[in-house]
Amino acid sequence: MTESVIPIFDLREHRYHSMRPSIPEQLQQPDGLVADLRGRPLHDLRISVTDRCNFRCVYCMPKEVFDKDYRFLPHSELLSFEEIERTARLFVAHGVEKIRLTGGEPLLRKNIEKLVDMLARIPTVSGRPLDLTLTTNASLLARKATSLRDAGLSRVSVSLDAIDDPTFRRMNDVDFAVADVLRGIEAAQAAGLAPIKVNMVVKRGTNDDQIVPMARHFRGTGIIVRFIEFMDVGASNHWRMDEVLPSSEVVSRIDAAFGLEPMDPNYSGETAKRWRYRDGAGEIGVISSVTQAFCGDCSRIRLSTEGRLYLCLFATEGYDLRALLRGGYSDLQISNAIAAIWRARQDNYSEQRGNPSVRAARAAQKIEMSYIGG
Repeated sequence: MTESVIPIFDLREHRYHSMRPSIPEQLQQPDGLVADLRGRPLHDLRISVTDRCNFRCVYCMPKEVFDKDYRFLPHSELLSFEEIERTARLFVAHGVEKIRLTGGEPLLRKNIEKLVDMLARIPTVSGRPLDLTLTTNASLLARKATSLRDAGLSRVSVSLDAIDDPTFRRMNDVDFAVADVLRGIEAAQAAGLAPIKVNMVVKRGTNDDQIVPMARHFRGTGIIVRFIEFMDVGASNHWRMDEVLPSSEVVSRIDAAFGLEPMDPNYSGETAKRWRYRDGAGEIGVISSVTQAFCGDCSRIRLSTEGRLYLCLFATEGYDLRALLRGGYSDLQISNAIAAIWRARQDNYSEQRGNPSVRAARAAQKIEMSYIGG
């Protein structure tokens, strides 16, 4: 089998394996403090609101798999806004303080502002406002930024893999222009969705020549560019280690051009290592899950579009929470099922990636990023 062949089932016919969560016999009220087997708290919930996207980025939804015949989930299988809001409340009661809406492309979900409004009203255990964010390719952001902010969205992260237009068009593979993404970013800035973060997936030999130009373009704007190592999420993106550019080299290139110094994280478990320009022109971040695993303090859980819980971005199976949401179970029962799932968690794939047997065992089973959310 060559590396150009997708080493898995036909994705059109596949529904990822999931287990029905068990409900403990002894039910307890949540106290906002739940930890997994490695002592990691539950802090971040990422919710995928759609498996659809209008881009075909080569590292996420390549056209040879996600073509015109690909069968996306029917609307009836997606969690409703009411089901998402109910689930989010249960997670917040366990200590979650940050919720990120993802996809696919979340702005393709009809009336997404309504969901934002529902989630923004959820009080946290600490009493601090919920940190409610959204990741988008910005194709619809210019027309939705103000309504999203009015609904209660805190800020946005925008995917942009090159500032050079031909390079970006090749990477999104639908001929979408950089200028249109920049218009969306400008609209988000004007609406007050700040600080805006721009996410660039760096693929060696494809767009690594854009590292310094991206840094240069956004220096002094208040926008934080985060450079993400090309990751082996799912099995359709033909991931190869020789296409991974280590974040240390990203930092070295930008440091040589502008001068950088390290910063402290915003909170424990933050995915990005922070660096600021020595001249005060802002900061960048690097996300290094391939070369510098951050499993040790990972505090994230993911909810798929159809209500499956995943404990890791590189998971091979999930938990069918929708079966409980639609099965007549009480909030307390579902809350205890969630707590039991998290307490049994020990996922640390990025720390194990260097083991060839572990990598081979997972290669054909990992969940696609477009399904689970980035």
